Amino acid sequence: MHAPAHEIYLDCNATTPVLPAATDAAMRMLMGQFGNPSSSHSTGLRAKALLDGVRARAARVLGTGNGQLLFVSGATEGIQTAVLSALCEVRARRDAGEAVDGPILLGATEHKAVPQAVAHWNRLLGLNLPVLTVPVNTKGLHDMAYLQQHLPGATLLCTMAANNETGVLSDIAGIEAVLLSSASRALWLVDCVQALGKLDLNLAATRIDYAPFSGHKLYAPKGIGMLYVRAGSPYTALMAGGGQEGGSRAGTENMPGIAALGAVLEVLEQGGEGVFRSHEQLARDRARLAGALQAAFPDVVFNMPFEGSLPTTLNFSVPGLSSKTLLNVFDAAGMRISAGSACSAAKAEPSYVLQAMGLTEWQTLGAVRLSIGAIVDDAFIEEACARIARCGQVLRAMPAQEVAQMNSPVGHSLTDEAGEDGALSCEALSAFLQLYPDARLVDVRDVAEHEAGRHLLPASLSAKTATLNMPLETLRQAMPAEMSQALGPLVMFCRSGARSRQAAALLRERGHTQVWHLEGGLALAEMA
Repeated sequence: MHAPAHEIYLDCNATTPVLPAATDAAMRMLMGQFGNPSSSHSTGLRAKALLDGVRARAARVLGTGNGQLLFVSGATEGIQTAVLSALCEVRARRDAGEAVDGPILLGATEHKAVPQAVAHWNRLLGLNLPVLTVPVNTKGLHDMAYLQQHLPGATLLCTMAANNETGVLSDIAGIEAVLLSSASRALWLVDCVQALGKLDLNLAATRIDYAPFSGHKLYAPKGIGMLYVRAGSPYTALMAGGGQEGGSRAGTENMPGIAALGAVLEVLEQGGEGVFRSHEQLARDRARLAGALQAAFPDVVFNMPFEGSLPTTLNFSVPGLSSKTLLNVFDAAGMRISAGSACSAAKAEPSYVLQAMGLTEWQTLGAVRLSIGAIVDDAFIEEACARIARCGQVLRAMPAQEVAQMNSPVGHSLTDEAGEDGALSCEALSAFLQLYPDARLVDVRDVAEHEAGRHLLPASLSAKTATLNMPLETLRQAMPAEMSQALGPLVMFCRSGARSRQAAALLRERGHTQVWHLEGGLALAEMA
């Protein structure tokens, strides 16, 4: 299955599509070059040669020098391995009689995978080291004075190269200078997930001990990543049980993923010419998108500095509009954006990253992220700007009371289970409408979502002229006259299937038995 043709995907900090060259490389491994690199026969030797070639290319792109570069399943495994390695070193020093009880320092805006890994291994290894949060300023940069004060006795320092929510670039050189001037023995983990392909890296020339990477953030598949370990830095294997990766990471290597990642690294090594847009081009693209947002929402506030952040990221808030409202309307218009990191997007909480930066409550609650990839073109940016304009037009036309209703978090959770009662699969919809030709389709999304995406409805829905728009909140308050007059078969639909399930249950409670809901909502209907 492919993404809908009308989709404008603007969530590349969460994940990216797979580069065609990467897909081809993976398919060659799956179909023909399927050898196990640990096998000693010719088929295995060819796989081993490819494995070694991709590792060598990655080492050149990242400047790892004599450091170790391991293939792992992704950034989470890399982070877990790095934290385990650092804290096992602390325990070994304790066992040797050293009084090692200095704090672990965590940047306040780290991806949650880092503090959760630290808490896990700190407890499991019985270290119980104090964990301190390194403050950041309003531009998202670490407090150097705080580091200067706490680094001398610290055991582990965790920062990131570029923030996933805001795109803010950490002052890695400044942090390194403080580490060196304080003569700190702290091991240093730098989350480089958002840096791959976006920043020039020369890891061996730095004080960085551990750097995890994730392939699916830069056009490789999910399930493949890398971990850099500086030469001489302590290492403890997270995965034991085999001799793969030089005995450092057990388990048969993900050869299709490695081959795909190798194809992306080849593009990077060649400078990205003809495939990836340059930093300057992406900065111009971001400026065009920012201009479209300012035209559509005159009060928009950008929550990150343009100078000192990745040119692929825009984090913004609009006064009077919740992040839920913006996400729903943009999604209805075929634009995929997000609020915060993908790992916590289902939770209606303020952004802890923006809170750490000291931004106002309405900004942290209403923030959304728009992130582009390096393979966009002018036509894509132009279409994105046009759709932003449409979203602004629709929302400006909404009465204030209806906007307030849209902003309410009640009944809009994407994590609600769809349930089976009255569920109608997308594949079965066509046959159902033939069986019930008098059925009416009811769009229970908010009015702004309906208006923004009415022209993008799948053919199976847009072909029905008797489509009503009855927001779930309207149905909660009373049965609209238009619906009570119909009282025939009804099929409720929304974006994800969550609100339509609630709407169908509501009508059944009121005695209307011929009511169904579209399981999976428009998201799956577009694929079907």
